[in-house]
This record gives sequence, structure tokens and C-alpha cells, in this order.
Amino acid sequence: MAEPKSNELMEKIVSLCKRRGFIYQSSEIYGGINGFWDYGPLGAELKRHVKDAWWKTMVRLRDDVAGLEATIIMSPKIWQASGHVDTFSDPMIDCKTCKGRFRADQTDEIPCPQKPSKCVNECHGEKTEPRAFNLMFQTYVGPVQDDSSVAYLRPETAQAIFAQFKNVLETSRQRVPFGIAQIGKAFRNEVTPRNYTFRSREFEQMELEFFIRPDEVVEAICGGVAKPEGDGHPGDPQPNWGWQLWHKYWVEERIRFYEGIGLPRNTLVEYWQTRQELAHYARATVDILYKFPFSKRDEKGELKGEELEGIAARSDFDLSQHERFSGKPMGVFDEELRVAWKNLDQAKQDELWKRYYEARKGYLERSGVDAEQASKDATEDADGLARGQYIPHVIEPSAGVDRLILALIADAYSEVTETDPKGKSETRVILKFHPRVAPIKVAVLPLLKNKPELVAKAMQVFNTLRREMNAYYDDGGSIGRRYARQDEAGTPFCVTIDFETLEGMKDGEWAGQTDTVTLRHRDGGRQERVKISEVLPVLLERVR
Repeated sequence: MAEPKSNELMEKIVSLCKRRGFIYQSSEIYGGINGFWDYGPLGAELKRHVKDAWWKTMVRLRDDVAGLEATIIMSPKIWQASGHVDTFSDPMIDCKTCKGRFRADQTDEIPCPQKPSKCVNECHGEKTEPRAFNLMFQTYVGPVQDDSSVAYLRPETAQAIFAQFKNVLETSRQRVPFGIAQIGKAFRNEVTPRNYTFRSREFEQMELEFFIRPDEVVEAICGGVAKPEGDGHPGDPQPNWGWQLWHKYWVEERIRFYEGIGLPRNTLVEYWQTRQELAHYARATVDILYKFPFSKRDEKGELKGEELEGIAARSDFDLSQHERFSGKPMGVFDEELRVAWKNLDQAKQDELWKRYYEARKGYLERSGVDAEQASKDATEDADGLARGQYIPHVIEPSAGVDRLILALIADAYSEVTETDPKGKSETRVILKFHPRVAPIKVAVLPLLKNKPELVAKAMQVFNTLRREMNAYYDDGGSIGRRYARQDEAGTPFCVTIDFETLEGMKDGEWAGQTDTVTLRHRDGGRQERVKISEVLPVLLERVR
């Protein structure tokens, strides 16, 4: 059947999420609170599986990444160093007629509160001039609420990683290049939360800060810096990789991850930010976009996509900022560099020294340090190369958990229309989640709930499976209705205990080789007979 239109599709997704327990509006019984969402039973499982898949891929299966879990409230000096206190803001305008408050850069897509079906540009009330609106939630630490006790709910998880960089480096026994990963809550007081859970005020991030050698250090050690060649994945990391190859590597790794949890590559867009769009400290940033139903369309009518993740080459900005503001050294000692530097001829030393000096001086001047002091500090930094010292650069893949959950639901959503022998048609929903992230991996169903022998064997199978994966037991209604319920929940497999199963029993014990169950596949409805002893290994192979 034809796919529903974009707005209709989002309405159906929102309705399904509420009806089946994926997502609820926070504080709904009190009228709700804009920009905050709760995850119900199925949503909580989906979210946990996504985070577990990310953690396994980024941390457990790699030798060069360590994990971190930091507090939501940190020293406010961290946010001064990162620039959030002074610059983390959106342009905001107010309408003097409808009293609405909006982001000035999104007035063509925000509904007017008085006329929800109309956009702001059709609300002809006089608007105020745009003014900065800081997005951080402010709070107080301690019993007295004054300027000295001001703190903030973190607007991102990255800064804790930079602040703990030296501790993790020393305790994890890692060496550059290596990464620090974290999953956690972040908070942004968005002017206009929108598009369901896509832009919320409370959300979760999955972030990796991968620390690499500056190109000058790579060249000193390896004799040159490898550059990207052609399209596609660059392969396993090599010692002579500079920031460009590391950046390309992480872009491709992240796209592979999305494909591995069920988002086809043709639903993703790899968008390279222009020079005008880049943050002042970034050398390059790639946004991985997903084509949501609410995404804008290009001149050909194709969905442009909205950001799922950004992969930024952030130079040495973050560690440098925290070094300046805290007074604590954030550089590392690299024995390979110290030894290699001695073997360089003077001309090469001078060339690399100058490049490193110019980069450090540029950073300092952009950060407000006067030219004379910037030159002095940059000289000291460049002189450190001979001693094997430098401040690492960083590649940052930063993904939004909630946006990814919404993308997975939108991508999994499908409808099928079936007609029974009497000619009655019924349209039902199937959520085609990848088994790796599906909220429920398998449902165990006795064919009839009033047959004790079927129920006993079904409970036996269920208790075996639930130890290894999220399993669900369902004995209510016809078997067809139960299959349909599991399809709508996105469950990839159902195990049915039927009378053929019981043919393998004699006096309550198994006899012969007929101890089989029906394994039903959600996609396509295919059914196969599987021995009970093989059900667990068969499922584990498909859901991991």
C-alpha cells in the first residue's frame, strides 16, 4: 500500500508510541511539560538496547577507548572555559500580539500559539528585536542562593571528558591515540522544543572524545602524514594518520554502526559543514542526518534529513581551554616524539616547530590573549616538542540517543493490509526493528492457555530464554491476535508451544526427536520447526 504522507505518518507514530508504551509526555496527568518525555516499558527497553549496542561497539570491542560516567552538575568554571556561559545561546524573539516566544532563526516553521495551524510569519503581531537566550538551566549548590552558589545542569557530556582527561589517561594506562566514551543526560532550555522528541529540553547523549597526535607530531615520528584517498572506509588505524584520516575513519565507523542497528545507508545523509558553518575551533565537521518524516525537502521534493550525530575535528581547543582556565597542564609526554625529534635535521625541526607555533598562537589570539603574550606562550608550547610534549587534538563523534530512538521507530514503522476469506480488510502496523535493538527479542506463546501441559512447557521455554534476552510471555487471545500484537511491538521472533511439541512427551518426559516448537519470524511471517534445545542458540545468533 502507499506510504502515508509525512504529517500523517508522524501522527501515526506518535499515537503508536503512546498506545504501545514507547513514549509518554512527561507529567501528562497535570497537563504535561513542554520538551520533556518519559519512556514506557517498550521505549525503555529499546533505549537500553541502543545504548548497550553503542557501548559495546565503542568501548568493549576496542582496546583504545575507556569509559567514563560523570556528574550532571560540575564546577561552573568548566562552562566558563568551554564558552557556554558567554556564548551558548539562541536568538529569541517575542510576539507582542500572541505573546509567543520563538527562535528568531526558525520563525518559518514554528506554530503560532493563537493559531496552531498557522506559522509565525502569518501571525502579523509586532515582534521584538532578537536577543540572546542562554540555553543552560541554572541552579544553586548549597543552602544559600547567591552568585557564589550558581551552577548549571550540563548542556553536553563532552566537557566532563576533557576535565577528566589526565585522570583517565593515567588510570586506564592508555596512550595517545585513544578515546574516552560517555553516555549521559544533558539539558538545554530550548526556546521552542519541537518535532516530538527530536528537540527536547532533557535528553541523552552518546559521546566519544578520541584524542590524537597533532599532525606535526605524526610527521616527526613517521616522516610524513597520510592523507585520505578515495571514498569509503580507510581501514584499520595506522601510526601515520593525521587528523583528516582519523576524522574520515570515525565518520565511516559511525555510519557502519547505524547500518548495524537497522538504519539503511540510503536513509542517511553525510553532510559536510561549510567553512561558514564551522565552529571557530573546528577543522571539519560532518553531520550524519536521518530523513525523518518532518524533515524539510529540497527542490526535487526529496527529504533533506535532520541531524542524528556530528563528527567534529575539534583541534586542541578543548584541552587548551581547560589548561588556561584551571592552570593545570593538559599536555602529554610522548617518548616516541622525544626520540624522533633528536633524529630530525635542523631544517625539519624548524619547519615543524613553526607550524606548531603558528597553530598555538592562532588559538591563543582567538581566545582573547594579546598578541605579545600569545607569541610567548606559543613559543613555550612549540619548544615542548623537543621534550616530547604536546596537547592532543580530538575527534568527537557526538550522537543523540533520543533522536536515534525516534529515527529507529520511524524507520521501522510499516503497515500491511490483509483481507480475510469473507472479504473484510484490516490494516495493521508492523515495527521492523533490527533484532539487535528490538525491545522484546522473543515472545513465548502457548497455543492454548487452558491446556496445562502446553502452559507448563511454554513457561519452561520462557524461563530459559529470559535469562539471556528480553522475552515476553503472552497467552491472551487467539494466536493470530498475539502474533499481531508482537508485530506491533517490533518483536522479531515468536516461539509457539503447540500440540506437535507435546508429541515428543511421554509421562511428562521427552521421548524421541519430536521435541520441537514453531519459530515464527516477524518479517514475512515465515514459520519453521526448531528443536527446543536449539531455540536459545538460534535466537542468540540473530539478536546479538
